[in-house]
Amino acid sequence: MAVLICHLKIMASMMIVFLILLWTTNLVQPNTPQAAVQVFPPVNFTLTVSALAQVLLHWKPNPNQEQKNYTIRYDVKILSPVPEEYDTKKTHSVRTAALHNGFSAHIRTLLLHSDLQMRSDWVKEKLPPPPGAPETSVTNLSCVTRITISSTVSLHCTWLPGRGAPEDTKYFLFYRYETYTEECQNYIKDKWNRNTECRFSVTHIDPEEVDNLVVIHINGSSKHAAIKPFQQLFNQNAIEKVNVPRNVTVFLEQNDLLATWEKPISPFPKECFEYEFYLFNLKSGNKQILKISSNDFRLQIDVTSRYSIQIRANHHICCTRGFWSDWSEIIYVGQNKLENPVAWIFAVLCVFTCCTFLLVAIICKIGYGCRVVKTYDI
Repeated sequence: MAVLICHLKIMASMMIVFLILLWTTNLVQPNTPQAAVQVFPPVNFTLTVSALAQVLLHWKPNPNQEQKNYTIRYDVKILSPVPEEYDTKKTHSVRTAALHNGFSAHIRTLLLHSDLQMRSDWVKEKLPPPPGAPETSVTNLSCVTRITISSTVSLHCTWLPGRGAPEDTKYFLFYRYETYTEECQNYIKDKWNRNTECRFSVTHIDPEEVDNLVVIHINGSSKHAAIKPFQQLFNQNAIEKVNVPRNVTVFLEQNDLLATWEKPISPFPKECFEYEFYLFNLKSGNKQILKISSNDFRLQIDVTSRYSIQIRANHHICCTRGFWSDWSEIIYVGQNKLENPVAWIFAVLCVFTCCTFLLVAIICKIGYGCRVVKTYDI
């Protein structure tokens, strides 16, 4: 009887353990249905050049992908020309990049459920570089913008012909700002009659925008070779040649030099600029360049000296720093004075006395020489 009771207790214990395991399995099962879900990569992945230096990435969800109770996003990896990684829930993306060396990207499906993430394989696509030898592209491209009095923006670009470009190569420049694209109509040529500069007196660049991109595209043509295009992206504020500060006023107040001025022509407020104050002591030859973040300045100076003063400006905190402005016109202040009139008079008297003694000595020496000669003749 005791043995039977013992067997019953063992069976009861095993039953309890079995029920606990069954309950645990049922508890975990609802949270892990996705383990059996397969993640499929996107389909119809394409790259399309939609504007100068602009690529449209487009794809579609895989029709075999199960979507119930899941969140679907997409991992995008740009491989070239500039590496970049991001994710999006959209099925398209636009990227701005220089395309003269091609463009390549990968994309995959990202399936999200609770805290679990599952990813598909990558899908790859690329744009080949445009035809032409690299040595035929322009080199040393640089551009400068200026804000005019009428609050428009001018653009001036220069470049050098490619070393491998035939002599008959003709280059053509285009700029793009946001959705607007324009070809240059005002070229400056080198001595071989090749376009090496371009000027736009007015552009569609918005002077009030901050850190927008200006796309420059230069292609070319030749009867002897395919000329490879070249593209470069510029921050609009980084290539701005800031205007000169206006209405600079300088005057003396006892032993202090006071200067005031107005900010350059610009849509940005005065707090957005910094200045360099160039002070040259014409008497001693000492030079100083002081950085100032306000529109006025006070400095103790030597009032016995005459000074020349110039000021220039640049962007400060509101946007990317541009090119320093030209120096303002030279302003002179003060006049060279003697530091001690008594000392000056004493110095003049000393010089005069020395000169007098020297002159008397010379006269006496000449007179003595004459007397010696006459005595010898007798």
